[in-house]
Amino acid sequence: MVIDLLSALLAHVLDADRSLPPETHRQALVLRIRAFVQQHLHDPQLTPRTIATAHHISRSYLYRLFEDEEESIAAWIRGQRLEHARRDLAQPAMRTTPIHAIAACWCFTHAADFTRAFRRAYGMSPREYRRFAIAHSAM
Repeated sequence: MVIDLLSALLAHVLDADRSLPPETHRQALVLRIRAFVQQHLHDPQLTPRTIATAHHISRSYLYRLFEDEEESIAAWIRGQRLEHARRDLAQPAMRTTPIHAIAACWCFTHAADFTRAFRRAYGMSPREYRRFAIAHSAM
């Protein structure tokens, strides 16, 4: 797999993507898309449409690329945003930052939606998690 990915990178640099096996091309594109998403997680305009446009592919092809992945592209973005919010909640330096501000920073515009998604993902509310994480970081 590493050789395939290096081949894809080299082919991309040399503008020879078309000579790659289809699976290598697909894996390389998924990796580029994931990197793009990570760079733009703070952007509230980050949607499957903007991702597809940025990579010169259709939305339906983007969805097909993620059919073989563990989650859909939208679910993966949501999960990444939740994970970053969780990390921020655990930071002692951010303990005075309101939870809704952290949620908004990661594009969760409705506090109740954020709390439900957080509870579903981590088994506790953001407030409970913050107390737990900060109490355990002091030990």
